[in-house]
Amino acid sequence: MKILILGAGQVGSTAAYSLAREEANEVTIVDRDPEVLRELQDRLDVRTVVGHAAYPEVLERAGANDADMIIALTNSDEINIIACEVAYALFRTPTKIARIRAAEYTSRERLFAADSLAVDVSISPEELVTNHICELIHFPGALQVLEFAEGRVRLVAARAHEGGALVGHPLRELHEHSPNVESRVVAIYRGGKGIIPDGDTVVERGDEVFFLAARKDIRTVLREMRKLDDPVRRVVIAGGGNIGLRLAKALETTNQVKVIERGWDQARSISEQLDKAIVLHGDAADEELLLEENIDSADVFVAVTNAEEANILSAMLAKRLGARKVMALINKPAYAELVAAGTIDIAISPQQITLGTLLAHVRRGDVVKVHALRRGAAEAIEAVAHGESSESRVVGRAIEDIRLPRGAVISAIVRGDEVLMAHHDTVIEADDHVILFMADRRQIDEVERLFEVGVGFV
Repeated sequence: MKILILGAGQVGSTAAYSLAREEANEVTIVDRDPEVLRELQDRLDVRTVVGHAAYPEVLERAGANDADMIIALTNSDEINIIACEVAYALFRTPTKIARIRAAEYTSRERLFAADSLAVDVSISPEELVTNHICELIHFPGALQVLEFAEGRVRLVAARAHEGGALVGHPLRELHEHSPNVESRVVAIYRGGKGIIPDGDTVVERGDEVFFLAARKDIRTVLREMRKLDDPVRRVVIAGGGNIGLRLAKALETTNQVKVIERGWDQARSISEQLDKAIVLHGDAADEELLLEENIDSADVFVAVTNAEEANILSAMLAKRLGARKVMALINKPAYAELVAAGTIDIAISPQQITLGTLLAHVRRGDVVKVHALRRGAAEAIEAVAHGESSESRVVGRAIEDIRLPRGAVISAIVRGDEVLMAHHDTVIEADDHVILFMADRRQIDEVERLFEVGVGFV
């Protein structure tokens, strides 16, 4: 697939790094900064073009004439929209994806209808990150909460702690503890190394456990892995920008929310847009301010300013002063790895959260959902099985008869409104939504081929 990525910022670079590693993709990156492009070209097998991402001449030099997809990820919503318009008007590019950050655009669904702007898919990292944080707050104890099948199934990552009923016991006992709960442990990471579990695998303290379950059963399964955390009531948000404001709006009706914003004008502006949340003007890394606001009674402190160093420092300070759980928005992958095992409970990566949405539109076959895991090393996907048994490698076959690459596991099947945890003798039917976990995302080509149908399928 020939892919044009417009913008070599944090999200664009992450997308380029992920897509360029797949042999089937030919990636070209457009950016105004030649130094950034030079660094990317040194690290990746990509083509680079210096220039304005929306100019017809630049897009033509980048290969828009025969590109399969344009992904516009510059820092300007307007440039991203115009680039998609130009790509459609002049080059008839089949798929056009644009990053749209401003709520003034994203709140108007009519803008992105089929007969309106030439943007096939709009992606709002701020909205995706906000939803991600909300899920973590609604399920205390989870490191990640990712949805499939329109929310009917969720993949949850949790750290196994003493006090969890299953810690020190084999996985087969999970069904004995919770006989009415359908769940499946799909992977365990121990000491940074992945384990594809079976019924004899014993959960150890400190394991990072990935499991699938229906939303209503998540707390029950979490209880097996760790002593269940109390529900979150008090939330302190550091930063009143796009994400901080969205998060406060999403939580203020169900939680006690305080927002700390350093800029006076911005603090006043967001206070007028919120109904119940309290807005404080000040520095979230100011120890006196945090003590005055009783940070030791906060259930969650989440730092989402535009400066990741400030997010790290304020989250570490809040933790030291007694906040029960702290999260920090971190863009640099190296920083995320450093803090993930330290004082900060959860490092939130906008690039990895956004990447999954992008990948769902790049994958072959009918892949409707992709989640990047373990900083992009692993992947979980939701693919739809199509065709008859004579033209499909999966339809009409039991799971034990499907030739999956090593480390890839079919974990669950959604059939209509029914959620089925996969067993070796489960037979896949046409139109099933199949949820797979891949410990090594480099196997994606083999998995995609399984869900492609023969030429005769209509």
